Amino acid sequence: MSSKRILVTGGAGFIGSALVRHLIAHSDHEVLNVDALTYAGNLASLDPVAQSNRYRFARADVCDHAAIAALIADFRPEVVTHLAAESHVDRSIDGPSAFIQTNLVGTFTMLAATLDYWRTLDAAAQADFRFHHISTDEVFGALGDDGFFTEETAYDPRSPYSASKAGSDHLVSAWHHTYGLPVVITNCSNNYGPYHFPEKLIPLIIIKCLAGEPLPVYGTGANVRDWLYVDDHVRALTAVFERGTPGESYMIGGRSERTNLAVVETICDTLDSIRPRADGKSYRDQIRFVADRPGHDFRYAIDASKLERDLGWKPQESFETGIARTIRWYLDNEAWWRPILSGAYQGERLGLKTAAA
Repeated sequence: MSSKRILVTGGAGFIGSALVRHLIAHSDHEVLNVDALTYAGNLASLDPVAQSNRYRFARADVCDHAAIAALIADFRPEVVTHLAAESHVDRSIDGPSAFIQTNLVGTFTMLAATLDYWRTLDAAAQADFRFHHISTDEVFGALGDDGFFTEETAYDPRSPYSASKAGSDHLVSAWHHTYGLPVVITNCSNNYGPYHFPEKLIPLIIIKCLAGEPLPVYGTGANVRDWLYVDDHVRALTAVFERGTPGESYMIGGRSERTNLAVVETICDTLDSIRPRADGKSYRDQIRFVADRPGHDFRYAIDASKLERDLGWKPQESFETGIARTIRWYLDNEAWWRPILSGAYQGERLGLKTAAA
């Protein structure tokens, strides 16, 4: 594809930084990374591309209309990929207001500023433009033992996080139907991989294993997630904003369903093999079952057939290969995650507060 100017919001976060690294390494696109650098934003995740003359960074909040409008006017993007979001369910239980502000108000602000800019373009540029909204499978609620989420699944969010993302999806769709803005929406399953903030299950368990700490597993560990390696995800995102049809949504999944307990046990077994405990025991001995998360959805699973059929994407990593690469990365990159633990987040349990604020 010819070179385009791509504005990425949330490009210092986990998925956003992976997308920026991918675009600089594997395309000729120019990238403007717009990020507020809240707790999970980390510019060290962009070190591999920071010196590229096709990459630039601007610190701004997606809720700040004046700042966003000025950046858009200066950069003149041909694609806006909107990843900036509060994303951790447990944090949304403790403090939902930040999720409403960033995920709903922030998405509205991005849409409003983008629409104003899009209306200044000529007809050909308008037709070529894309606003790509990145969302989650959690907006669809919970599945039982069988079935899959598809593009036709009804929305049924269960947490403050998923409700805020469902609302933002609807805003994006409305801006397409009402104003004609060319949008695409993607809903993905659980991501994992390098540079993942350690409040999420996989990096949290890896780091707690290495520290000799208890490994918390919610309930009985029977809840099921479909796991998607982050580099596979960003290849899918690129395919969607490059070749996807305006007004369409696409599901992105790894076809790698695992129970939470199976994920934890796989991490323990892998570390037993490549970084054994000094006492010779298994890391599985550190597993501890804890009170379940309030409103914990039982199962998510995605049918990505539309994306595979229409855009030719398939995941390159199995869960086994992806988790091995991820564990090895955390072993080799303590200099990236150790400063996070010495700061505001210390690996404590979140999502236990009863006050909604």
